[in-house]
Amino acid sequence: MSVEELKLQTLSSTAIGQAIGEAFRKLNPRWMMHNPVMFIVEVGSVFTTVDAVRLLAQGKASLFSFTLQIAIWLWLTVVFANFAEALAEGRGRAQAQALRSTRTETMARRLLADGTIQMVPGAKLVKGDQVRVQAGEIIPSDGTIIEGAASIDESAITGESAPVVRAAGSDMNAVTGGTRVLSDEIVVEISANPGETFLDRMIGLIEGAVRQKTPNEIALAILLAGLTLIFVVVILTTEPFAIYSGKAVSVTILIALLVCLIPTTIGGLMSAIGISGMNRLLQKNVLAMSGRAIEAAGDVNVILLDKTGTITMGNRMATEFIPMPGVAERELAHAAFLSSLSDETPEGRSIVELARRRFDFEESSAVMEGAEFQEFTAQTQMSGVDVQGRTIRKGSSKSVPRFVQELGGRIPDEMDREVTRIGKLGGTPLVVADGTGVLGVIYLKDVVKPGIRERLQALREAGIKTVMITGDNPVTAETIAREVGVDDFLAQATPETKLAYIKQEQDAGYLVGMVGDGTNDSPALAQADVAVAMNSGTQAAREAGNMVDLDSSPTKLLDIVEIGKQILITRGAMTTFSIANDVAKYFAIIPAMFVAVFPGLEALNIMHLTSPETAVLSAVIFNAIIIPLLIPLALRGVRYRPVGAAVILRNNLLVYGLGGLVLPFVGIKLIDLVVTALHLVSLHA
Repeated sequence: MSVEELKLQTLSSTAIGQAIGEAFRKLNPRWMMHNPVMFIVEVGSVFTTVDAVRLLAQGKASLFSFTLQIAIWLWLTVVFANFAEALAEGRGRAQAQALRSTRTETMARRLLADGTIQMVPGAKLVKGDQVRVQAGEIIPSDGTIIEGAASIDESAITGESAPVVRAAGSDMNAVTGGTRVLSDEIVVEISANPGETFLDRMIGLIEGAVRQKTPNEIALAILLAGLTLIFVVVILTTEPFAIYSGKAVSVTILIALLVCLIPTTIGGLMSAIGISGMNRLLQKNVLAMSGRAIEAAGDVNVILLDKTGTITMGNRMATEFIPMPGVAERELAHAAFLSSLSDETPEGRSIVELARRRFDFEESSAVMEGAEFQEFTAQTQMSGVDVQGRTIRKGSSKSVPRFVQELGGRIPDEMDREVTRIGKLGGTPLVVADGTGVLGVIYLKDVVKPGIRERLQALREAGIKTVMITGDNPVTAETIAREVGVDDFLAQATPETKLAYIKQEQDAGYLVGMVGDGTNDSPALAQADVAVAMNSGTQAAREAGNMVDLDSSPTKLLDIVEIGKQILITRGAMTTFSIANDVAKYFAIIPAMFVAVFPGLEALNIMHLTSPETAVLSAVIFNAIIIPLLIPLALRGVRYRPVGAAVILRNNLLVYGLGGLVLPFVGIKLIDLVVTALHLVSLHA
């Protein structure tokens, strides 16, 4: 089974069983103290259990039965919360185990200073060592190619079966330990010591060994702790008032009221939401180096996107044949077709495909017999074919006209006008000639990726500014920017201008996200709040980023932003629901506590619960079972829609606020009917 398959595996019975065991192990008070809300519930469970034992010793069977049931459901509340966290952690451990399975104990050929080779275990390599890796061998550790180029299988890490090319001296020179060289031979300089490799860091982060709470999570924890403290004070002052009114309230009832009033739902699920967010990122093949980076992605205001490979396909494609006066479009297309049959570049293949699509050209071997293809060279700046007495050439707007003039031909004025027009549109013109005659111009266009305009529009609706970065001239950049609908563009971008732009936006109070893969991107990546480095890029870029995209897909930043926002929205939705569902518990427990002293409180019993005892027990049961019912939502996350903050808040209040208000009334009433029907409570008001 591949790593990717393991990442996407559904929850198995084994995983659930392990999570249940872990949930009970987490009952250790030292662990529970990290979650103040659930720690209070655990302390209440202990006191209630002690009270049940006391009642049993006193022979008060009916009171013992009621108190024991409350204690059981309080303990289950804690266990359910621990189960949610353990389930999220279990997914991470499965992903980490899948990565561990990719490790192979490899013998490496280390190059010594005198030029000889020493065979050593890969685990013994240290930073700075140089190793030679041949076709069919496993790269023993992380490093940078300093000599040669090779096709590399990275499926063990990324799950992608297609090999990639890595070469020395390029921005695609970083390699990861555990990947396999498929062709050629390379020399790799090791960039990590044992235990510090990229794979080691991935495993540690996935397992949560170094996972820290994000500022947003810390702030929410402080809020929940504050609310819990307030309700503790309320409960402590309730007993004196009850005694003064002539009706003492048992410890069990007070603890039940406290547990039902404090925000146990979000308290029990908050950690699972954060952990599952990191897991969802990894399912997208993105490794977040910190929780802070994920949170920043959810709050990002400005996104910098490379034009080539992100907004556009990266390869120029033929989109139009423009014939000169007196030349039929079919004649131009046929000449372009013939001259491109041996051209294996993306541009050449696109010319052949366009000609076939428009005119159904199919050249037989007889027609092409004796053809001499002229390969493109940096000196001639053109390619073509000599066939059946024809001399067909296609190339740049300077090289082909020069070729025609050398043969004694004339350059039509219309050619210059079309070349200028295409350049202003951001395209690339290729001129086609047959001997002394210019047949026309091919319009090569950097094709915009399907759906990218809609995705950018969605980000704009969410209040995010999009900026295109390109090395093109301002005229070309403006044309592409207008076509795809970005808010701004940075033309003829250099490392200095990228860095200056990011600082400018940050000085204006914005959070900035950026994608990069080269050493020249490192300064800007280090400055950006959300910096996504391509796994295929240089070591400098990977070290500068706070996220690494294992697939090396520049558009992944858009997915990262959506996942970051989804985490924040999920936390907000759960908090809203948790606070809203307390209302129904007021109407259940408050009348139950004081109706004997203040009969008028019976009017608050709008659910018409059977008795004070069934009301309290039903509220506690609902408070416990709502946590496991919401675990799937916490792990999956609330669905993110690219709308403004005001719309998100409104939808949050309508769905989770209103739902959190109504659902407990229905749930507590149904539980009360079941409790009554099963005679679980024998006491009566």
